Parts: sequence; structure tokens; C-alpha cells
Amino acid sequence: MPRDVDQKKTRKAQRLIRKLAAKSAAPETIDPETGEVKPGEGVVDYSQWENEFLTQVDKRLEKYGSAFHDLSKGRKDEALSTLQTVKLKEIAAKARGKKRKGMTTKKPLGWKNRRPPTERD
Repeated sequence: MPRDVDQKKTRKAQRLIRKLAAKSAAPETIDPETGEVKPGEGVVDYSQWENEFLTQVDKRLEKYGSAFHDLSKGRKDEALSTLQTVKLKEIAAKARGKKRKGMTTKKPLGWKNRRPPTERD
């Protein structure tokens, strides 16, 4: 039984994925003066895993309208799961040339003012 996924959200996710995939597949150019082959402008060097992730998610969106089945991994009306969204944001940051950390924990308030455990005794 297929889920009812908002078609706008599916198209938006597909557009983002295809845009990111196109950045890695930019055509090579040949310098007319030296004959040297240079990578295209704005080419991003994705890892093999990232390329495979983009193609697999795009195929699932095309076929099913959603890229995940288990509802505990995301909202019912969304096209991508929570972790897929996080990974796409990381890949998009890589394409922009910015490094993005994965899921990190936040430090508690006042952690700089705390004394080390040896000084408390």
C-alpha cells in the first residue's frame, strides 16, 4: 500500500538530487592552446558512496515517490527520511565548498566555567 506523499516535496527532492549529481558530471574541457584536458568548471569530486547514494535515492523517488519505507525514520508525508535529508545537506555543503560536520552533540551551558574533577576534592 503506497503512502500519500506530497508531490511537491518529491519534485523538490528530485530537483536537488539531480542538481547535485550534475555538478559531479560536468564535461571536461580541452585547452585550445596547450591541448591539455581540464575538468569542467564547478566540478565536485564526490566519493563513490555519495554518487551511489544520489543515484539510488533518485531512482526510489522516481519509482515510489518516497525514498524510505519505515515510518519510524521520517514523517509520513515527506519524500526523504530524516537521515537522508541530513546527508543531502552534507553533500550540498561539499558541493558549495564548505565543510559540514555530521550530527554532533551540543555542550552543556557553562561548560567553560566548570572546574576539572581533581580540583573539586
